[in-house]
Amino acid sequence: MLKSIEDVLMSLDQIIQQETDKQSGMAYFTILYRHMTARVLKGVQTGQFENGERMVKLDVLFAQRYIDAYHAYVKKSPLTQSWQIAFDACALNKPIVLQHLLLGINAHINLDLCIAAASTAPKDQIHGLKPDFEKINLIISDLIDGVQSKLEQIWWPLRLIRRIVNDQHEAVISFSIQKARMASWGNAVALAELADPIQARETYIRSIDLGVSRIAKGILNPGIWSSLILRIIRMSEPKDVRKIIDILKKDIPV
Repeated sequence: MLKSIEDVLMSLDQIIQQETDKQSGMAYFTILYRHMTARVLKGVQTGQFENGERMVKLDVLFAQRYIDAYHAYVKKSPLTQSWQIAFDACALNKPIVLQHLLLGINAHINLDLCIAAASTAPKDQIHGLKPDFEKINLIISDLIDGVQSKLEQIWWPLRLIRRIVNDQHEAVISFSIQKARMASWGNAVALAELADPIQARETYIRSIDLGVSRIAKGILNPGIWSSLILRIIRMSEPKDVRKIIDILKKDIPV
């Protein structure tokens, strides 16, 4: 079990190395998440959060869900539908890099974050967590914007993606980071209030997972015209997974 943010970083580094060695797209989201975790650690160290000790607990619980999902997938053990879809997509040639990243973000924000938040601050404590909860989401949003900007500089057709979104807050194919964090917070509050009985909480989590998995399917299959544009972008991306991994490692400021 993870005990500190430093433990989280080491575990993520192990996953990144394993998937890089296999030239697997499963490294894409892990790299992004590693950058996010490093930023959270820096924020704790510099006093950017209202409660640093509570933030460490949240970050560890948050990361544990992703790492457990990853190992469950590798071992072919049961896991949430949301992560099943995200990991299965890594074996497909169809999605663009940004879709892979958003599949991971979708599962991690919309499902894992609300569960981790409710566990960190159960019942009435959840309301005091909101400012720091929002700061984590802003870190994620800034990172995905940075990734998209860097990828657009390398693969110019990716700029076309902005023509199929409705506003600047939406990263791709109608996936909105802003809407995701709002939904995640609402579910965190509901779960915190459902701390007992356990069965009611698990039922609610399954319902969240079902909804999040529907979003994942929309990210993978956004419709005829959007899929056509994404296919053009995919054709322009490097075929060497390791090259994409190197770009993601180097070009996101931490």
